[in-house]
Amino acid sequence: MHNFGKLALPAALLLLPQTGLAQDADTTPTNADIGFIFTTFMFLVSGFLVFFMAAGFTMLEAGLVRGKNVAMQLTKNVALFSLASIFFYLLGYNLMYPGDGWTIPNILGAFAVTGLEPVGLEGVEADLTYASVGSDFFFQLMFCAATASIVSGALAERIKLWPFLVFVVLLTAVIYPVQASWKWGGGFLDAMGFQDFAGSTVVHSVGGWAALCGAIILGPRLGKYKDGRVTPFPGSNLALATLGTFILWLGWFGFNGGSQLYMDTAGNVADISRIFSNTNTAAAAGAVAALILTQVMYKKPDLTMILNGALAGLVSITAEPLTPTLVEATLIGAVGGIIVVFAVPFLDKLKIDDVVGAIPVHLCAGIWGTIAVAFTNEAASLGVQLYSIFVVGIFVCAASSLVWLALKYTVGIRVSEEDEINGLDMAELGMEAYPEFKNS
Repeated sequence: MHNFGKLALPAALLLLPQTGLAQDADTTPTNADIGFIFTTFMFLVSGFLVFFMAAGFTMLEAGLVRGKNVAMQLTKNVALFSLASIFFYLLGYNLMYPGDGWTIPNILGAFAVTGLEPVGLEGVEADLTYASVGSDFFFQLMFCAATASIVSGALAERIKLWPFLVFVVLLTAVIYPVQASWKWGGGFLDAMGFQDFAGSTVVHSVGGWAALCGAIILGPRLGKYKDGRVTPFPGSNLALATLGTFILWLGWFGFNGGSQLYMDTAGNVADISRIFSNTNTAAAAGAVAALILTQVMYKKPDLTMILNGALAGLVSITAEPLTPTLVEATLIGAVGGIIVVFAVPFLDKLKIDDVVGAIPVHLCAGIWGTIAVAFTNEAASLGVQLYSIFVVGIFVCAASSLVWLALKYTVGIRVSEEDEINGLDMAELGMEAYPEFKNS
């Protein structure tokens, strides 16, 4: 140790002039540079939190389907995210954010492939008032992929892989970006004053509407509704479903927090922390509401309802996570949890088979969350909120139904009865998630 000390001092002295030269060469960034740096960094961190939601959706679905269909859900989720990543840059991003390049003003965006800034911003005057194009694209892509994940769970256990993936391509490249441009791209709904901070309508209800249309056209699983009764099909792994819920809960801090869009002032950073707190509170309230309500209605708490209650609380607060107080966020989230507990059996009465509860969580709570904005944000009009819900719903239902029906009557979207009974893992993939266990 003593000898090392003798050697270390001269080595350190040798480095000192070099360090001084390096400092002399440094330039102090301007305030604009600093704002650009922090906002870009926020988008990247928030983006990878939302990316982790892909794992959350995957684990939730893997836990709630039967063992014979788990590998299929895993495959669908990896494939849908990967396809979204490619087709959103090929077409979706500029359809969603056309800038001055609208094809039809305020209605249809630009048809162009996404381009990033040059390496090191070489030779360009970067817009330092916002963030890098790469970070914005990365962040927005995660929302697009999340929309497709919503559809995956609802249609599980009976849909063919490839037709589903064709739908994902059209959803992520066209359907989602076009309606998102109407609000977030500065389109006609935004001009009317529609408020949707992080996407209760733009993301969640869009996934819900697409899933609803798909579930109706696809039909319920075999034996689900028989002789006027609803047959429960228990999930294969509630531990995975619970893990998936917590991962989604974690990812939602990026989902809502990053939607502040700026991290360049003390006020923006304070707002982000407020959004985190409200987001967490709404999730907790949704879970507690479902916990209490299922105890009262069924004499025992229902774990799957509690999980979906938390998710419904998150969806409910997503349209406006900034302006509510903690008490208001609690009430908004709790109503979301209550909605789920009633919406799940209501769908069963209509014989609409949603395997994971995606439609109650993302569509029903998404509608509620969009309406709730009018109660805490003075800039929101209840009439405009309702009109926007209606417009987006009609567009997504029409576009989704057209795609689903076209697929149904060309290549077919449903597996055979035999394949459904044996499980999609072996029928579609030739492998099982749990090969050591007998099919459940």
